[in-house]
Amino acid sequence: MAKRLGCWLGVLAVAMFLALPRADAADLALKRVVLSTGGVGYFEYEAAVEGDAMLALDVPLDQVDDVLKSLVVYDAGGSVGEITLPGREPLTQSFVDLPFDRAALNSETDLLNALQGAEIRVAAPKAIAGRLVHVDAETMRDANGVAHTSSRVSVMTESGLQQFVLEDVDAIAFADPALQHQVDAALERIAAYRAGGRRQLTLSTHGAGSRTVRVGYVVAMPLWKASYRLSLPPDPAGRTARLQGWAVLENFSGRAWQDVELTLVSGNPVTFRQALYESYYVPRPTVPVESGSHVLPSPDTGTVAREVAAKASPARDAIRMQAGVAGAANMAMAAPASAPPPAQIEAATAAEEATQIAFTAPNKVSVAAGQSLVLPLLDRELPARRIDLYQPVLDRQHPLAAVELTNKSDTGLPPGVLTLYQLNAGRGAMYLGDARLAALPAGDKRLLSYAADDKVTIDLSSGERRPLVKATIGDGVMRMNRVIRMTTTYRVKATAAPPPFVLEQQRRQGAALISPDPKTVELTAQAYRIPLALPAAGEGSLNVVEEQPTEETIRLLDIDDNRLGVLVSSTELDPKLRQKLGEIAARRQAVGHQKTELQRLTEQRAQLVEDETRLRNDLAVLGSDPALHKRLLDKFAETETAIETVTAALAKATDAVATAERDLAAYIAGLVL
Repeated sequence: MAKRLGCWLGVLAVAMFLALPRADAADLALKRVVLSTGGVGYFEYEAAVEGDAMLALDVPLDQVDDVLKSLVVYDAGGSVGEITLPGREPLTQSFVDLPFDRAALNSETDLLNALQGAEIRVAAPKAIAGRLVHVDAETMRDANGVAHTSSRVSVMTESGLQQFVLEDVDAIAFADPALQHQVDAALERIAAYRAGGRRQLTLSTHGAGSRTVRVGYVVAMPLWKASYRLSLPPDPAGRTARLQGWAVLENFSGRAWQDVELTLVSGNPVTFRQALYESYYVPRPTVPVESGSHVLPSPDTGTVAREVAAKASPARDAIRMQAGVAGAANMAMAAPASAPPPAQIEAATAAEEATQIAFTAPNKVSVAAGQSLVLPLLDRELPARRIDLYQPVLDRQHPLAAVELTNKSDTGLPPGVLTLYQLNAGRGAMYLGDARLAALPAGDKRLLSYAADDKVTIDLSSGERRPLVKATIGDGVMRMNRVIRMTTTYRVKATAAPPPFVLEQQRRQGAALISPDPKTVELTAQAYRIPLALPAAGEGSLNVVEEQPTEETIRLLDIDDNRLGVLVSSTELDPKLRQKLGEIAARRQAVGHQKTELQRLTEQRAQLVEDETRLRNDLAVLGSDPALHKRLLDKFAETETAIETVTAALAKATDAVATAERDLAAYIAGLVL
């Protein structure tokens, strides 16, 4: 049994050795890592090569799609050839070109039985050469009655059928070199899959002389996060603050970073994945075997209308800075006797690109796989001033304590969380609160809210008026132009001298700011930012007035009588226009009277027709009495005469109504005021 295991492990070891990278393959060393806030990372490797070379790159299986999509090779003195890697298909698929399947390599017995008829050679303990017939398991008992299972191999030799026990031989060789190569290839493929979670790419390069080849690719990586510390001076009126930034990142690339150049990029690049490592087959139609001169035309599916082009989606709204509200401020921290400034940090080198900001660490970085890293990012003295910011959508009664931070540096700042401290001489630093910093381009500013200011109370009220500006008539339509005047009143009371005060009021779509002077007001994507100078007493008020023009159109021919009456009596309208509206009302009233008379005549005629029908029925029933018959005939004649009279009056009334309506419509259409 020991001999059998040794033989089998020896064969497998050879196959695993064959699966390793070639001895002349150059080593690729990770030299540069670029992490992006787009959720990807760029990894760049280098290798020193001489002439033609093979480069081996080992990557996790879940990164192969991204590597195939983005792999780039830089070789100033040569060219890159093909790139090979093990397929993603199961092992069973890789055995389709072999005369046995994966199960044949489970044991020597399975392999030999799968290769029945193959010519083999056995050297010891007895030399045997011939074609393999079969391997059978047999159970035998020793002198102590213990059962042992062995494998008996049958071989057809030139001298006849011979047998030997597999466990007794040292080695079995296949006489056919091609078959031996196939067995070696199968074992090599198994060895290549021994690390199921990784794949090895082999790159061929062609060139002359010594040179450096660089290989890079982009794969998914966790976002790196920025966090800031803003230290305010002891004097509340100070105009600068110390901003220090740190980056928090993780090495989840699947391998350690040893002395790499690390760059952090803040931007919003377009990134996506594509399953390039999957196998796709194009579906093909199945057609019958042709047995004669038949044709198989495609079925007609009719015609369709032209496809309507899809509308382009509207542009994305600008990102609005959201200020977070911290809890109660001024949590005293353990402080030394004095308050020294924050310690200097080894800031990264910042560079502003077209669509992103790149921070490169000043020193090489080493991070073990699966470890996190907090990296110094920046250290800047920036203009800053304390303000109170009133945002009624967050707190209707109190403003927020905030810092107006201006980025007077050469590069922008990536978004991140920010912790504020105040340096107090003799008492150390005081924690003020936390804020959220949105992306801050160079030259721009942000308001960083960090706490509620309960020392300031605000009362807010609003009202609306809709005065008439202009009214005109033309083409039968009356147009009334009004202005919606919305006034918001802020009354502010402070128990102590407040810092500069800024009110934020939502902008109404279509409205224009009238007061205060728009030149003194800043605009955000959705709000006005209005400064308010409070007197020393800490009490003041401000009226914010917006106006929005509106137009109401009324088709005078269809206007309701009650609405027309309101307009005639309205003091907002011009007297001449009111006079014309009064004329329209009079004409409409006359038309109304004529319609009433027309309705009366219509009802009268209907009643007479009903009476005539009743009399005709009575005549048919009571015709035997001469006196009664005469009276009914006289009454019938009178009714017919009345019907004729009413019918004539009804025709005249109908014409009169139509004429009056035409005259009214013509009068309205001819009005121009």
